Amino acid sequence: MLRQTQQQRLLQKLSPQQIQLMKLLQIPTANLEERIKEEMEENPALELGAEANDDEYNLDGDKEEEEYETDDVELSSDDTENIDLDDFLRGEEEGSDYNADYYSGQENERPESPVRVETSFHDHLHNQLGMLGLDEYRQAIAEQVIGSIDEDGYLRRDPLALVDDLAFGQGIETSEEEVLEVIAMIQQFDPPGVGARNLEACLRLQLERIDPRTKTVAAAIKVIDKYFNEFIKKHYDKIQKHLDLDNREFKEVISLILKLNPKPGSAFAIVNKAESYILPDFFVYNNNGKLELSLNARNAPELRVSAGYKEMMQAYDRGDKKDKRQKEALMFIKQKLDSAKWFIDAIKQRQHTLLQTMQAIIEFQRQFFLTGDETTLRPMILKDIAEITGLDVSTVSRVANSKFVQTEFGTYKLKYFFSEALKTDEGEEVSTREVKNILNDIIKNENKRKPWSDEKLTNMLQEKGYNIARRTVAKYREQLNIPVARLRKEL
Repeated sequence: MLRQTQQQRLLQKLSPQQIQLMKLLQIPTANLEERIKEEMEENPALELGAEANDDEYNLDGDKEEEEYETDDVELSSDDTENIDLDDFLRGEEEGSDYNADYYSGQENERPESPVRVETSFHDHLHNQLGMLGLDEYRQAIAEQVIGSIDEDGYLRRDPLALVDDLAFGQGIETSEEEVLEVIAMIQQFDPPGVGARNLEACLRLQLERIDPRTKTVAAAIKVIDKYFNEFIKKHYDKIQKHLDLDNREFKEVISLILKLNPKPGSAFAIVNKAESYILPDFFVYNNNGKLELSLNARNAPELRVSAGYKEMMQAYDRGDKKDKRQKEALMFIKQKLDSAKWFIDAIKQRQHTLLQTMQAIIEFQRQFFLTGDETTLRPMILKDIAEITGLDVSTVSRVANSKFVQTEFGTYKLKYFFSEALKTDEGEEVSTREVKNILNDIIKNENKRKPWSDEKLTNMLQEKGYNIARRTVAKYREQLNIPVARLRKEL
């Protein structure tokens, strides 16, 4: 039976301008220039340059960095995370990807975006291809193969798929055998392991480059070929029994495999991608005992509304009688002018929101910004900053998730300063970051031949006065990218 009901609901609708601001807040400084360029390409009424104060469409262009002072910090951290096969295999075991991100910074007083010009991974492969002296036919096949190799150095596409690509994309008729011949050539390129279809093949290619005739290398290849599943699960006793090696010999084999590079392509810098660098959004300086907050100047571009478009609008608007075409032209020009004004307003609001949020974080974590001592970090959640600033929690989250601040102690993602609270036996509130640091230290100092289980780690933390459950310890361990005890075991 159908019934009619009446409901009263409170809905919040965001205006197009608010939606635009939310999107701009998420953009890190490194990508802001590209976003502005896109907007200028779409809207010719938006231009670079300071605006003159002459009419209703005027907007100020702030040339200098905006600065805030707090009551009472410029060095960058080279935070390069090297790829480790053990960690990569952990990802294979636990079903997660292991990514190595390369960050760099500069030690200038007012740092700008670092620039580096290097040979990319694919350029490096193409350079080696040029030395083979292939005919035009095989050159085309090789270029298709290289173009299909991903940034990690793997060729994950099936050879038959490459045959189809060549046929339909370039009109080149070839066979699977010919493609495989070219792939074999490319697999001899540097870095070793490039062009492999999977991890096993990648490691095998690297081992074959060393000297497969030696006993250690031959045994390592046998591990990859026959006992790879046991290897990634660290079932070393079973592997050693099958190989019939003594402890010293077996340790050499495992050590050799663990030194191999699971992602050959990662040895090369990622060129022309903003993620290659940390470009700080904020700088915190210590000026004679007072903390000063500066916004990266790239966040305050000079934008203006096109004078030419404003003149066109005034010319069309002066006419008394307008035909349909003139009215449409007037509406188009007005829409572009309004859109340009909204975008400039949104950029200015973005600057204000960034500074407002960062200043609140500095005030909340003042002791850290004065000393750099992470034990002074107080438990702080998004809601705390939202209450201080009067901003919405989602707005604070957008700022915290994608921005970096450079201090004299290093460069930090804003998320670093947020953590929940945990109570000790004495009822004192401590940051979960403190608990994670203690957990990390405990695991770092454990006997790797007999790693501690999550249950044992829980007991040890409880003995130190932290009321914590085993599942919470497991969660913190995973957040620290530390594997389970079985995968931490070493020979």
